[in-house]
Amino acid sequence: MPADTPAAPSGRPPRPSTDLPTLRPPAGPPRHPTDRRRTNVLAGRIIRGGDGPCYTLVTDDGREYALHGAGHGTWPDGTWVRVTIGPPPEGVDCGPGRLVGLLRIERVG
Repeated sequence: MPADTPAAPSGRPPRPSTDLPTLRPPAGPPRHPTDRRRTNVLAGRIIRGGDGPCYTLVTDDGREYALHGAGHGTWPDGTWVRVTIGPPPEGVDCGPGRLVGLLRIERVG
């Protein structure tokens, strides 16, 4: 064994004396987003809840959505939720915000 190679505990092979590989610095920023987000999933706080079918959701970036979906239960104001949305229903007015169809809602936090 060369003098600069550390001694191995009994029963183990000695460590290799070569350097570990290193990554080169990136050539530039990524061309595509590195975090893939589903565009039909939103998270935020219910600011106008109740028994439905209309609810109002505000996301962390301040965007307001008018959600419409029957049979999704009672959601009190202030509840943090994650929702899956779909196309807006025709002929429905759920108040202020971008109208979207509510496909799924679940409490978070």
